[in-house]
Formats: sequence, C-alpha cells, structure tokens
Amino acid sequence: MRIISGKFKGKKIFFSKSSTTRPLKDSVKESIFNILKHSKLLKINLDNSNILDLYSGFGSFGLECFSRGAEKITFVEKNEVIAKILKKNLINLGIKKGATIVVDHINNFLKKSLYEKYEIIFLDPPFSNSFYLKELELIKQKKNYKKDHVIIVHRERKSVENFKDIFDTIIVKQYGRSKIIFGKFLT
Repeated sequence: MRIISGKFKGKKIFFSKSSTTRPLKDSVKESIFNILKHSKLLKINLDNSNILDLYSGFGSFGLECFSRGAEKITFVEKNEVIAKILKKNLINLGIKKGATIVVDHINNFLKKSLYEKYEIIFLDPPFSNSFYLKELELIKQKKNYKKDHVIIVHRERKSVENFKDIFDTIIVKQYGRSKIIFGKFLT
C-alpha cells in the first residue's frame, strides 16, 4: 500500500495481513479521489477539509486525504494493534497536527464525543457488518456534517442496502469486488 498523490506521493503505508482488516486497494482509492475532485455532482474541496474516517484500519483513506491537503482527520478504529500501526504511519509521514486517533467502538465514539462538523465522512466497515447503518443514522441525528458534505461508503459489490431513509445516493461505482457509494444527508 502506498500514497497515490499529493505531498506524500509514493510513500509506503505500513499494514499487516489480518483477518479483521481489508485495506482499500490503491485503484479503488484513486477512483474515489478522482470522483471527489472531478464530479460535478459533489461540492467538495479537499483542501483544508475536516474528515471523519470510520473503521479506519491502517489509515489508508485518511492518510491520502492528508497528502492531498486535508487539514484535520479523525480516525476511529477499535483494534488497538491496528491503531498502533496507524500511529506509526502518521509518524512515518511526519504528520504532527490535525490527526486524532480514537481507539474505541464507533458507536461509543459517536454517542459521547461528536461535536465536530465534517465535509467528508468515510466508512469502510467489514463487509459482513450492517450495524454501520445505525451509525450513519446517529451522525445524521446529531447533524455532524457541514452543508457541503459527502458520505462515502465502501461495501461489497453484491451488498444490497437501503439508504433512502438515511441519505440521498448520488453516485455508485463498482470496482472488482468493491462498491463505493457517495451520498449526502437530507437536510
């Protein structure tokens, strides 16, 4: 795994093979950022943005955001061993400010400490997990998003979820086994 573009382009990201994580493939990550930058359907400027990276794992998505100009990223990962590798990645890239690593279950984090407003909310839950829908509902209830925002969800290609009561689906793209859903909360 590596950083694809920006000030850290080409730098390696530390990770370990694990049955509990599924790193975001570089090709899928590159497609996500191309859509963020070029789609006329999304009004997102990555520069100086505030990002919530849920199920962050080793931090591949959030680190790419830093490389491309994001100002602040909150990484939420419940596995302490994986969170230590994420911290090692931040140190390796020289990221000293703007990054917060929360080692906790996402639901706990959302219930107790979410006062920030985010432009990008990224979720990459295990493919077998459907509880993330309740987490999205909680973010929507608390209105922890800016007017111009996007929700990005990484799911298995064959997954079938109904987001219509939670957010408007704007774009759906499929890449191999992956499906990426871009949406926006109804306000």
